[in-house]
Formats: sequence, C-alpha cells, structure tokens
Amino acid sequence: MESATGSSPSPELAAALHRLRSTLARLKAELELAQEDGAVAPLRRLLGDVDEALALLREAERAALGLVTVLIVDDDARLAELTARGLRRIGFDSDSTDAFRKPRPHEVVVFDLGLYSGLDEDGRAALRALRPIVVTGATDPGSRALATRLNASDYLVKPVELEDLAAAIRRRMAETSP
Repeated sequence: MESATGSSPSPELAAALHRLRSTLARLKAELELAQEDGAVAPLRRLLGDVDEALALLREAERAALGLVTVLIVDDDARLAELTARGLRRIGFDSDSTDAFRKPRPHEVVVFDLGLYSGLDEDGRAALRALRPIVVTGATDPGSRALATRLNASDYLVKPVELEDLAAAIRRRMAETSP
C-alpha cells in the first residue's frame, strides 16, 4: 500500500490502521444490527470497542506522527489530571492516575516519589525499568538518592512548571530515539 506521496507506510502504522478499521467496522455492525432489530445496543461491548479503537488510533498516531504518550502518577488525583490536561494542550497524549499501573507501550511515566513506599518489589522493579521522570516536593538528599535508585531520568521539584515537565519528557524520549 502506497501513500499519496508514493512512499510506503511503516509496517507498524499499516498494522495499526488495519486493526483500527476492523474495530470500527465491528462497532458499526453492532450499531446497525441494534437499529435494525429495534434493540438496545450492547453498551458494554460498544464501549470496549471504542476504547480499543482509541488505543489503536494512539498506536497509529505514534507510528505516523511520533506522538508521545505520558502517564502522570501522583497521589493527588486532581493535580495529576490538571497536569495531564496541560500536557494534552501542548500536544502530548496524557493520562493520569493516583496509583501506579502497567504503562502502555512507549509511554513515558511521570512519578510522584511520595507513592514509592506503596509499591511492592515487582512495582518498584517495573518502575526502575521505565526510567521515570520523578516529581516530588522533597528536596532532601535521601529523596534524590531514592530517585537515583529508581533509575529516574529526571528529578523535578514541585511545583513543576509545565514547560519544564515537557522538556524533561522530550529528554526522556530522546533517550529511546534511534
């Protein structure tokens, strides 16, 4: 398959777009069947299809546009969501949570150091492997040492300016770019 410019899309992009088309076709068929039958559409399944389609769109955007996805993990859920919204406004795909979760592929993790003590050893190992950007209100040497043990790619002290966080995310992404 060639694009209008004559170049072939990457295999990763082509696969994501194919799966997205398939998911949207399944969603459309479910809605058409419900309309034809005069039945209530199976909302749980349809919402699952929409979630899957959005995840596939994210994959396609990442492959085609270099979209960066960011997970904000902060014990203050409101602050995490405000930060995620700010990042979305400046072009990042961002999600927030107040508890560490398994990140999506290629997701950059911004982690509040205050949540470290609540992680089990598997969670700590997973976080170390991700090289998170650590944010904290603590400036003491012990917190900095903990961030180093976490293999943090950056250490930012709250309150963090959005531009500083965006710069840290770009530095983190540069580490994984070819």
